[in-house]
Amino acid sequence: METFGYLIQGFSEIFTPQALFYCLLGVTLGNFIGALPGLGPSAGTAILLPIAASMPPAIALIMLCGIYYGAMYGGTITSVLLNIPGESSAIMSAVEGFKLAKKGRGGVALGIAAIGSFIAGTIGVIALTFFAPPLAEKALLFGPAEKFALLALAFTFVSSFTSGALSKSLIALFLGLLAATVGQDVLTGVPRLTFDTEFLLDGIDFVPVVMGFFALAEVMNEMEKGEATEEIGVGALGRVIPNAQELRESAMPCARGTFLGFICGLLPGAGATIASFLAYGAEKRYSKRSEEFGHGSLDAIASTESANNAASAGHMIPLMALAIPGSSTTAILLTGFMMFGLQPGPLLFTQHPDIAWSLIASMYMGNVMLLIMNIVGIPLFVWAVKKSTPFLVPLVVTITIAGVFSVNNSMRDVWLTIACCLVGYILTKLEFSMVPILLGVVLGGLAETSFRTALRISDGSFMTFLDKPISATLLFISLIIIVAPIVMSNIKKRRALINP
Repeated sequence: METFGYLIQGFSEIFTPQALFYCLLGVTLGNFIGALPGLGPSAGTAILLPIAASMPPAIALIMLCGIYYGAMYGGTITSVLLNIPGESSAIMSAVEGFKLAKKGRGGVALGIAAIGSFIAGTIGVIALTFFAPPLAEKALLFGPAEKFALLALAFTFVSSFTSGALSKSLIALFLGLLAATVGQDVLTGVPRLTFDTEFLLDGIDFVPVVMGFFALAEVMNEMEKGEATEEIGVGALGRVIPNAQELRESAMPCARGTFLGFICGLLPGAGATIASFLAYGAEKRYSKRSEEFGHGSLDAIASTESANNAASAGHMIPLMALAIPGSSTTAILLTGFMMFGLQPGPLLFTQHPDIAWSLIASMYMGNVMLLIMNIVGIPLFVWAVKKSTPFLVPLVVTITIAGVFSVNNSMRDVWLTIACCLVGYILTKLEFSMVPILLGVVLGGLAETSFRTALRISDGSFMTFLDKPISATLLFISLIIIVAPIVMSNIKKRRALINP
């Protein structure tokens, strides 16, 4: 009953003109960003992060989260009607949806996608409502040693499940942690890694890192690709509202996609893209109309779109309850929390319940807004996307530079952003993941403080991390996550030598 009381309080705070406006603004921008090829929710959220810095914390986070789950909806529009996936999680929707559009059923495909996304997103938020607070309550038992062990688990978990080689993910994490130590020591105030310059004395803030690695570096990659995607004429829209039979046939695909997507959302690194591919494969196997796959399948649309929206809601549980981001976008949202001095995890629900529960309530409202928006406003979105694409690069660069400068009114932040952009571009070319770097920068200071505080309490004894059952278990799991892939790789190599 306590949960319902907090949720009602959250709804009372969201039903204000300002909160409703920014919730609507967030989901609208997210819808638009998701429809823009190559931009995606992580870059879109990063671009608007400095603008959000000037808003009240609750309002800013409502808008940023709206951008996140709104982008999951938006990627379907250009996928179905233009055969251009606005987001990687919408690739399978493009495969099936455009074929439906060429048959004159593009509107039905988008209608099923909107309804499936609404159901999956709402179920995910319900799970967030009931799972996140008790999970956070258990985590209140954590002292400095347990907090460090939990952060170590987050570092290894995210690095191990990020795309690419484990060694590169760990190197990227080390670079992020190294960047977090630049500036004055958190406990003694002694300058570290500043190279005797005042430029680095204040450290490397996470906003320039986010903007450089995710916004500008992504723009550089897209500019290098050029006009790689040939624009295809808009497919036939037709009617948008599905009939009763189409809704009945889509019910089970939606349920299966929701389940798979939510499970993927709970796993750091799995993400909406993996969820959509898993849902597509599972639906192709279990659907009663599997012969339609590859020729335009509503079952595939219902399953994959439900999966990526359930994954986005699932990602919010470890983020809000344990401060563990499961994707690049939730890592940026973690940056947004930290920007306002809010620490996601146990203390968020006890020290700032108004922000936590208004954010959860806004997700219920945002899903309703997105359902209406994607049923009624699809033609308008398609027109806007086609008109804005040529101006995307200069618009992104302008907003990014102006936004970074506006946070502290400092050209230092602008130069740091440009430097991070160049580093991020080079690391992307070398196939390094950006998520571990961002995680290291955002949580590195907190991990260092927890580590050193635990050692101070134990008079410098490292056994404090092994004497406590929770921290010992978490560190053991972290070790297994790192060692297991190496052991399995060696076993496979030996088997290959024995049985060539």
